[in-house]
Amino acid sequence: MKYYIIAGEASGDLHGSNLMKAILAKEPSAEIRFWGGDLMQHVGGTLVKHYRDLAFMGFAEVIMNLRTILGNISFCKKDILQFQPDTIIYIDYPGFNMRIAKWAKKLGMQNQYYISPQIWAWKENRIKDIKRDIDKMYVILPFEKDFYEKKHNFPVEFVGHPLIDAISNRKQTNFEQFIKENNLTNQPIIALLPGSRKQEIEKMLSLMLSVVVKFPEFQFVIAGAPSQEYSFYKTFLTTENVKFVSNKTYDLLSVSHAALVTSGTATLETALFNVPQIVCYKANKISYEIAKRIISLKFISLVNLIMEKEVVKELIQNELNSKNLASELHKIISGKSRETIQNEYNILEQKLGGKGASEKTANEIISSIKNNL
Repeated sequence: MKYYIIAGEASGDLHGSNLMKAILAKEPSAEIRFWGGDLMQHVGGTLVKHYRDLAFMGFAEVIMNLRTILGNISFCKKDILQFQPDTIIYIDYPGFNMRIAKWAKKLGMQNQYYISPQIWAWKENRIKDIKRDIDKMYVILPFEKDFYEKKHNFPVEFVGHPLIDAISNRKQTNFEQFIKENNLTNQPIIALLPGSRKQEIEKMLSLMLSVVVKFPEFQFVIAGAPSQEYSFYKTFLTTENVKFVSNKTYDLLSVSHAALVTSGTATLETALFNVPQIVCYKANKISYEIAKRIISLKFISLVNLIMEKEVVKELIQNELNSKNLASELHKIISGKSRETIQNEYNILEQKLGGKGASEKTANEIISSIKNNL
């Protein structure tokens, strides 16, 4: 059978690669054509476009690159028509994917969506398009099933979270070897995960580093994003106990004692590595005020949203300052707060459905094609 997969971001590349492995394990002769990245390319199939050529963040950047974006959409449609897949699999990336899905549905093609757009956070009106254009939806967060089925009467499959597989299947990191390879000391590590975009990193990392002087017994290690050069981070390495590693976030988390994490998927990754954390978020005032009016969620971190209570401390906007960061970090370094968080993490992993998300999704997708839904 023929599969056309569209993933437009680094996380989609990771989850897409594991899905491809699972499909090929079930069906070695499968033809797969995809938009994704290096991880998907290593599995096999044919890479059409790399996600690094698709990443336009923010209103202004989208407007400036509108011609390129529209060109990509047009090219994608032509490529699908030429390939004539048995199914199209969309992985998150809703701005692009929902446009393709609308077009494909009109032509009678089969649309399957793996990893739902976060319409439960904002743009909930997209549910109309999803109901109209998507034949099957596979969700990875437990509360998404209720959101779709109870609130919007749209049946979905909860397959579990693929991060569990991605993390559990990796080779275990040796602390001694890790510190030797990265010129670190034997001090316990506090990981700093400031995000991936320059503007975000500059804002968050400056705040995170403001507490370094208060914790001389620790080394603070910045998790460098693969999209940024070392020269950008170099300006932040001003004290002896601030270190840097690039594109080794999972290795870093596996040997860390605690973490300061910018809100996003990284909060869930940190939890799955059993690392107590403080979730940080700060935007410019105008963006924050707009977001407050659009997004009506009790929490911003996936950990707390899934658990439906505050498991990890969230420091948002004006609450995110050096004094509060230091105070909360002291709490999770040792003692009862640390133990409580780690106990809750165990429950979190159970709620996420355990291992096998990629295999479950692959089975469902193959079955859907054979049964023609």
